[in-house]
Amino acid sequence: MATLTARESGQVDAANSSGRTPVVFIHGLWLLASSWDRWAAVFEQAGFAPVAPGWPDDPETVEEARAHPEAFAGKKVGQVADHVGDVIGNLNKKPAVVGHSFGGLLAQIIAGRGLSAATVAIDPAPFRSSLKSASPVLGNPANWKRAVTLSIEQFKYGWANALSDDEAKQLYETFHVAASGAPLFQAASANINPWTEAKVDSKRSDRGPLLLISGESDHTVPWAIVNASYKQQRRNSGVTEVATIPNRGHALTIDGGWREVADKALAFVQRFA
Repeated sequence: MATLTARESGQVDAANSSGRTPVVFIHGLWLLASSWDRWAAVFEQAGFAPVAPGWPDDPETVEEARAHPEAFAGKKVGQVADHVGDVIGNLNKKPAVVGHSFGGLLAQIIAGRGLSAATVAIDPAPFRSSLKSASPVLGNPANWKRAVTLSIEQFKYGWANALSDDEAKQLYETFHVAASGAPLFQAASANINPWTEAKVDSKRSDRGPLLLISGESDHTVPWAIVNASYKQQRRNSGVTEVATIPNRGHALTIDGGWREVADKALAFVQRFA
């Protein structure tokens, strides 16, 4: 069983002692758990107990992450899903789960394990198709085992295409860190690998309610991918909904309009958790 960090253990203990319903926030590639800090404050004010696990061996701060990018290398989808499952296993109440990008895929994996009371997956990485915008990473097979950093140009295209250059630069300097290349290869090969870890049990009857949110202008996970995930899961007996946020790119959870997305996620969680 993976070991929880001191920060994760503290958040779990606080959630358990509060008696509130926990909300577990899962970040994706090129971000840290701290990218959810503003969301955590909103959900806490609304009466929930926020828990934001990192990926295994994640540095705690952006500064530390930039000093030690090698810490991210080699992390795979299954390893991260198991770690999040361990965090949830220490909670006294079944949580709601909110994830973005690869965190959105992980949130759906967790729901497919019956561990979520309600799930919000925001611009989630696909579990049955490839990420074309990841081609700069996928073009070098050696990146499978490496930690990969986006250039400011790649960040602007994949994340901040709906933002001004000034805001794109500010987000890059504030949030961007290296990320494991392995999950991108796992997602890209999901269609042909029957044993892939990048898969979701979309038919599980106790999956719970699911909301998929798409940024209309997202270059990394475009609407077509989010809608395909919705179509694959809408026959589940649990509530399955999809929503689009107009004129927003992949940075919609951290950019200047983050609160609109947070409020939409919160409203869904309040309905079911």
